Amino acid sequence: MASAPRTTGDLPGDPADRTLPQLLARNAREYPQLPGLSWQSAQPDSDSGWTTLSWAEIHEHTRSLAAGYRGLGVGRGDHVLLMMSNRPEHWLSDMALVRLGAIPVSVYGTAAPGQITHIARNCRARLAVVEGAAQVAVWEPLLADAETPLERLVVAEAGAENGHVPYAGLLRAPVPERFTEELDAARPEDPLTVVYTSGTTGEPKGVVLTHRAVMSNALALDAVVELPPHVEHLCYLPFAHIAERMLGIYLPCHRASHVYLCADPTRVGEVVRKVRPAQFFGVPRIWDKLSAAVRAVLSLMPAEQMAVIDRAFEVAREHVGYRERGEAPPAELEERYARAREDVLLPLLAAGGLDRVSWSASASAPMSVDVVKFWAGFGIVIMDAWGLTETTGVATSNSPKTGFRLGSVGRPVQSVEIRVAEDGEILVRGSSVFSGYLDPDGSVRSALDADGWLATGDIGRIDEDGFLWLTDRKKEMIVTSTGKNVSPALVENALKEHPLIGQAMVHGDNRSYLVALLVLDAEAAPAWAAANGIEAEGGPAGLAAHSAVRAEVDRAVAAANTRLNRTEQVKWYELLAEEWGPATGELTPSLKMRRRVIQDKYARHLSELYRD
Repeated sequence: MASAPRTTGDLPGDPADRTLPQLLARNAREYPQLPGLSWQSAQPDSDSGWTTLSWAEIHEHTRSLAAGYRGLGVGRGDHVLLMMSNRPEHWLSDMALVRLGAIPVSVYGTAAPGQITHIARNCRARLAVVEGAAQVAVWEPLLADAETPLERLVVAEAGAENGHVPYAGLLRAPVPERFTEELDAARPEDPLTVVYTSGTTGEPKGVVLTHRAVMSNALALDAVVELPPHVEHLCYLPFAHIAERMLGIYLPCHRASHVYLCADPTRVGEVVRKVRPAQFFGVPRIWDKLSAAVRAVLSLMPAEQMAVIDRAFEVAREHVGYRERGEAPPAELEERYARAREDVLLPLLAAGGLDRVSWSASASAPMSVDVVKFWAGFGIVIMDAWGLTETTGVATSNSPKTGFRLGSVGRPVQSVEIRVAEDGEILVRGSSVFSGYLDPDGSVRSALDADGWLATGDIGRIDEDGFLWLTDRKKEMIVTSTGKNVSPALVENALKEHPLIGQAMVHGDNRSYLVALLVLDAEAAPAWAAANGIEAEGGPAGLAAHSAVRAEVDRAVAAANTRLNRTEQVKWYELLAEEWGPATGELTPSLKMRRRVIQDKYARHLSELYRD
């Protein structure tokens, strides 16, 4: 398979010293008619309604938009806040601001007012670009806050301006004097963006990422993936997440690829079915939910059909096993796999729009091995990766080109090196490691030691083949009253292997045994109940209270315990009906668990579980 175009050879000098404006200019020159950005301008259910800009049009559009922002006083080195969904105004503003030499800072749409205030004060931004009336209501108080430098709002949605600057007017603004001299002057060492951490344990921190760090990571990722030229990317994760900034903005510029914006992540399935992407990235929670949805559909199929599907799954997993070991599958297996894929697996995948996927990946948190093996049954190998905002995203990755181990997070990419400290903490250094954290006075505070190593806070081990295996977050490790260390993620993933359990949090610090809070899976639970002839009134709460559901969850916990050592086993649990999410505070905007929030919210439940 051909690989995506790289910057090497089409621009002079070191490829890692490219800047984003240089890549955009190259794309406009070398690929002027290729589509670069598409979004739905009609109802999502319609078959048409897509608007597309070519790379030449993107280059011209962002020039006009940059002139509009310059007319508002935005200049080189200024931070500008962006709180919008994945809509064209967000993507194009980000690019236009970078062309000005300004520094775009995306803010999660689910961020609490206190977090927004902290970010606005920390980066000292004087301008924010927001989506509509709901966001205006959140941001307006900051304009009158003496401790916040914010002076002006730009509003994307027409009719929601409420006296603030309309976004559409920026495109009609006159071009300031000497504008051309200011445009596209970024240097490799300049900040490209500031990405704020999601704040699992405290206030968000501003991670300063330079053009050079981003380009180094882009080159490293190209070395481990196999993708068609100008590959399409479905962009649905928030731009405040480093993964989407890399996958949805920077890598498309680097590869001259095609971005499809999905403004409503709850409708990502519909867009996948329309676009049929060749690549798909999801954080573990996304893959968990996709798995639960597919399993729910499969559970309703007749036994004879499921027998055929199960045999196809076995063939696919056997085929993946050879690839995992770096061995060529026997000709007889290749033939069986080709038949199973054509007759059974591709039709199933086509129903969900995943039949063209050649590269699928996950990162952000440990993946459940059960979920990875489930998708391997379709012939889809989720290339689990690991990294931090501070490492510009991916630091290690499994790869179809350089090898993979299911359950691991792969080997280091070429822009970094890693080692494990005596206490198991993973250390990383390299050209794609961040400059430092942004302080309110505008200085950048390094977090590296004297030898350039970053202590990541993650715990893991490196096997004899160089693959990294994650254990947990250093700060989240449970230490029982007997002094035993327990990885909560390991136990939680074991519990979530049963389709009824969508979310889990184990607890037991300074206790003699573990307890757990379990949440019914919103998609799988109703399907399981229907397949087992169970009728329960009251929706999810009724299902959580049903004796048959409780009995099945009992069996799930017992089965998980058989795979865990005595210290890791869960003695008691509470079954909850309502899913945890960013809106209710239990998850970060990037879908990581906020353990402290959950522990505080369910303190009484946890206390009552220690009943002896």
